[in-house]
Parts: sequence; structure tokens; C-alpha cells
Amino acid sequence: MKREPAKFKVNGGIHPAYNKQLTAEKAIIEMPVPSLLRVSMLQHLGAPAKVEVAKGDTVSRGQLIGEHGGFISVRVHAPTSGTVKAIAEAPTATGGSAIAVDIEPDGEDRWVEDITPHPDWESLEGKKLISLVSDAGIAGMGGAGFPTHVKLSPPPGKVIDTLIINGAECEPYLTADHRLMVERAEDIWNGIRIIRKILGCATVRVAIEDNKPDAIAAMEAVMAEDTGDSAVVILKTEYPQGAEKQQIFAALGKEVPSGGLPMDVGALVENVGTTLAIFEAVVKGLPLTERVTTVTGFPVKAPGNILARLGTSYADLLAFCEGLQGKAAKVVSGGPMMGFAQHSLDATTTKTTSGLLFLRPDQVRTFSSMPCISCGRCVQACPMYLMPAELSQMIEAEDIEAAEELNVLDCIECGCCAFECPAHRPLVQHMKQAKAGIMAKRREEKAKQKS
Repeated sequence: MKREPAKFKVNGGIHPAYNKQLTAEKAIIEMPVPSLLRVSMLQHLGAPAKVEVAKGDTVSRGQLIGEHGGFISVRVHAPTSGTVKAIAEAPTATGGSAIAVDIEPDGEDRWVEDITPHPDWESLEGKKLISLVSDAGIAGMGGAGFPTHVKLSPPPGKVIDTLIINGAECEPYLTADHRLMVERAEDIWNGIRIIRKILGCATVRVAIEDNKPDAIAAMEAVMAEDTGDSAVVILKTEYPQGAEKQQIFAALGKEVPSGGLPMDVGALVENVGTTLAIFEAVVKGLPLTERVTTVTGFPVKAPGNILARLGTSYADLLAFCEGLQGKAAKVVSGGPMMGFAQHSLDATTTKTTSGLLFLRPDQVRTFSSMPCISCGRCVQACPMYLMPAELSQMIEAEDIEAAEELNVLDCIECGCCAFECPAHRPLVQHMKQAKAGIMAKRREEKAKQKS
């Protein structure tokens, strides 16, 4: 094991006020099970899980309540023992809705009986390890929520030679991954070893920003005895260092091609929380029923890193942190750059809920449709070498074809352009609009070809 600096500086990037001091030194606290858990069947990218229980059923913690709804889908398990009170559409943090299972806890928090630990995991084949990950319902916990068992199964011909563990956590305010590395470094390292065996890759890089010296030290300590090609890569603190394409370039000097995937350059990136969940699933036999969420913001009385059951309402999370001590003008699920604004606290935690952020009135920017002043700041900030100003004007003119030609699909929606825009133009929303239109057009064309 060794320490090494980032090989290259990524293009663009910004330096927002990070405000991680609110929770960075606060140890993870486990929240008691609330009086109701609303467990969404859409906690991941892809098709929603198919409900496997009925109203009135008694369930145990870890019991399967949602089966894979397709190839790109993830299983869902009961976060505690209790009774299914309802199955109905419920709002999601991203603004849509999905079927959810309401569970009234019985106070026993009783695990399902068929939990099977595998402390001897090193004797298992890669396919068996992947099946354990799939059975546990693990999705990427850094934000996107891509099914982990699919990610760990590259198609024939795609060889993964380097595993990157994403410990950057570059979003302002959020510190859940930071605390996991400090408090559970050994378990994370064992999760890394499991992934390394699944992929058969020799090289491991744990990428951490230099504003987390305690996390760097913790990971270096548990990796010290590794005799393989492993290293902690020290990234410069700069947003969006946590984006996987940027992290691959910074750590390896390899550039993922436009429209391509990390596997195209022999790399795979997994989040710290996901890696820990893989350890829990394989070694302890535990399905994913809880996660750490940073509840933070200056209006919060007692901000912290909260280990809460999936399906916990945002209202219950805030109450556990003693509520507000001042006016909050905006609530965000996730971080301030890529999170989703909430119109209420009715949404519930899922496998991708990294944070719950409350902002003061003076911290909220009002976006407008003022004309672009051609300052070029968005172009300078874009980590994907795009021209957000020009793309935005094309999209306003409904020229989606032209935007597609200028590679709008490469936009990672990091928000750097909007952050830098002095005209306060809704640049990210424009990019999302164009991308949605392009994908809808492609689906229509595909449907026509089949008919």
C-alpha cells in the first residue's frame, strides 16, 4: 500500500462554501425506529421493484418485500419487523411518485430467520459473491443508485483492471462517507477486497479529497499490510472531484470517451457506502435496510450523521435532530449542488439519500431567464468541456438536435455552470430538459422500428 497524489487536474471545477464543519467531527448516531416506515419500491436507477407482500402481512427485518422489476432493478427488504399497513403511491424525493409499502413497527426489530453469514467469503467464487450482493438489494449509495450487482458484472470483453473507491464526497455539507471511513475503515477495506475478488483486478485506488486527513489516515492504516497494488490517492479539494469520470482522470490519467462508460478504460468506481454495504451483505449476510444520512444546515439545531432505517420520513429525521432553530427557506434531499428541492418533509429515505439539507433565506439563489451575457464563466467551470451558454440558448430556442450535436448528453448535471452564472440562468434545468427530450425521441424511434 502506498499514498500517491492525483495524477492530473480535472477540467473546470468550482470552490463553493463547503460548510462541512457542521457535522464532519460528529460521530454517526443510530436513530430509533420511527412509528411508521414508508418503503419505496423505487430506491434505485431502473425499474421499480415488484411488491411481494400484501396489506395486513407481518414482516421481519430483512424480509424480501420487493423483487427485481427487471434487469436494471434492485430488491427491497423490510427495514424492521411489523405489519404492512398500506401499499400505495407515495411521493419520492426526486419529485415523482412510486409504489411504497407502509410498515408499522412492532418494536421487536426481529430479523428474518434465513440470514446466512459468509465469514469464509474468500473461498467463494465471484458469481456467488455477486449473487449475494444482488440478494441483499444493494444499489449505488453515492447518488445515482445504479444496481450494484449489474455494475459488478461487466459484459464479455470488458476487462476491469482498476477498482476506484470513491471517498471524495465533494458535495458541500455532506459528511456521511467521511464518517464511515473514519469509523468503519476496516469493514470498508474488507468490502474492497470482496469487490477486488469479484472483478479479478489487481489495482485498487481509494480516492479521498485532502480536506479529510482523518479519513485518509484511517484508510491508510487498514491498507498498510496489503501486498498488492493498492494506494490512497489524495485529491485536491475541488467540486466535482467525486464525479466518476473526473475521478478516473484524476487518479489514473485515463479519459472516459464521450458516451462511454468507465469500463471502456478498464475502470470501475464504487462509493464508500456501497462498499460497506457489500461487506455487510457478504460477510454478515445482511440485506441493505439502513444507511447513514447527513442531516445538516445552519437552521438545524443538532445537525449530525444519522444511521436511519430506509423508509424514515424526512420529518422524523429532522425531529431526531431537534428541529429547526431558525427559518429554513429551502429543503434539499442530497447536497446543494446536485440534490433535489423538497416541497414538504413527506418523502422518505432510500438507499441513495446521502443528505437532508436545510438552507437559510440568504443562502437561496433565485434563478431567472435573463439573457446570457456571454461572460464565459460557465464554459470555464464545466468539467466536461461543454459550452453551457450556447447549449442553454439552443434549448430555449427548442433546437434540441443542435444541442445533441454539441454533446449535451455528456452533461453530468453537476451544477458548476449555474453556480458560476452571474445572470442566474437555470442552466442545469435546460440540460435536463434537452437530455429528457433526446431520450424520449430515441425511445419513440426504437418503438417504431419494432412495430
